[in-house]
Amino acid sequence: MRWDDFRTSDNVEDRRGLPVPGGARGLGIGTIIILGLIGWALGIDPRLLIGGAEMFQQQSGGYEQQQGKTGAPQDQMGRFASAILGNTEDVWKETLPQQTNRQYQAPRLVIFSGATRSACGYAQSAMGPFYCPNDQTVYLDLSFFQDMQTRFRAGGDFAYAYVIAHEIGHHVENQLGILSRAQARQREVGQPEANQISVRIELMADCLAGVWAHHSQQRWNALEEGDVEKAIAAAQAIGDDRLQRQTQGTVIPDSFTHGTSEQRTRWLMTGLKTGQVQACDTFRASKL
Repeated sequence: MRWDDFRTSDNVEDRRGLPVPGGARGLGIGTIIILGLIGWALGIDPRLLIGGAEMFQQQSGGYEQQQGKTGAPQDQMGRFASAILGNTEDVWKETLPQQTNRQYQAPRLVIFSGATRSACGYAQSAMGPFYCPNDQTVYLDLSFFQDMQTRFRAGGDFAYAYVIAHEIGHHVENQLGILSRAQARQREVGQPEANQISVRIELMADCLAGVWAHHSQQRWNALEEGDVEKAIAAAQAIGDDRLQRQTQGTVIPDSFTHGTSEQRTRWLMTGLKTGQVQACDTFRASKL
């Protein structure tokens, strides 16, 4: 993927190397691991449990926000993340108003190492990249890209760009009011149905990542041979069915929160082929 010509974004905050503020008030690593295991066993997104515990901690013990360096980082991977973010800004500020009559407000990207804090609670690298609607910010530990290569055998610049664009897809969902409605519904229903809503949220973000790639390719022609295949390999590697089979030897569909490998690939390609936000409406789709 030729990304050197992309505009870098200034909406980046680099917290790498900063200590997590709060000292003893923060959640311990042991607590985070336990909550993660409980979430996995019950089919609940561990981020919800960790975030809830962290919010309780904040209410009872105060909250101290971190502040890192702002602007595009100078190292290779930092510049890459900033360039992809800048490209999503350039695409969505035109595409969203044209297709939905909504103005696009760019999110922030926080790059961190190990752990940090967000308006949605404690962020830890083991949780993977995530979008926090409370502060409209994507949180990313760049070591996740190395994990993609070593753990999932899915690497390449476009595969990494897909991961960032997926999180930006959640921001687009938030801008459209879809994310808040879906999360409100999740709080009203039982866990199996809440998981199904989560799957629809995640598959829509996959599709919106494809919409970004479609319009970026039309304007900048940055994709090279094999790039799409690498993104597909990444989508397949992080499907719920494949991850469950690898980690626990069995597949439990009711506990899916992101979708199967086939679903994630299909919705990514739907966005990539059509370039249409409307084509990504997983909540109206008869088949996921």
